[in-house]
Amino acid sequence: MEALLDRLRARGMRITPQRRAIADVLVGEHVHLSAEDVLARARVALPELSQATVYATLTELVALGEVCEITTGDGPRRFDPNVGSSHHHLVCRSCGAIRDVEPSGVSRLHVADDQLAGYQLERADITFRGLCPDCAAAPS
Repeated sequence: MEALLDRLRARGMRITPQRRAIADVLVGEHVHLSAEDVLARARVALPELSQATVYATLTELVALGEVCEITTGDGPRRFDPNVGSSHHHLVCRSCGAIRDVEPSGVSRLHVADDQLAGYQLERADITFRGLCPDCAAAPS
């Protein structure tokens, strides 16, 4: 959390109680919270925190490259603070749980020039889908 706050300070941003509360919940491994999750968790420390402030702060953090916004197709957008390493995501198709993964061989992916249609590739976001251990173990 302090690393994120230090980077924000270095950009000349004030560390308000609201930003601190939001940064506090964006800590840990495999953190992929929705804005609603961020709001609920941050309100534990700062009950007066507004939904608008959470959305505005998350939008700002995404624009600064401090948090990645990810979508899995179903459900709300999620926010991933793991921007320091190149990684992809493993998503449970049943409960929606998300984990960061660093699969081998991804760096060798290639899109043929005749399929690029003029696009200039900047990055690849790969989502692997399956069942998490809890959902796989649940009776059908």
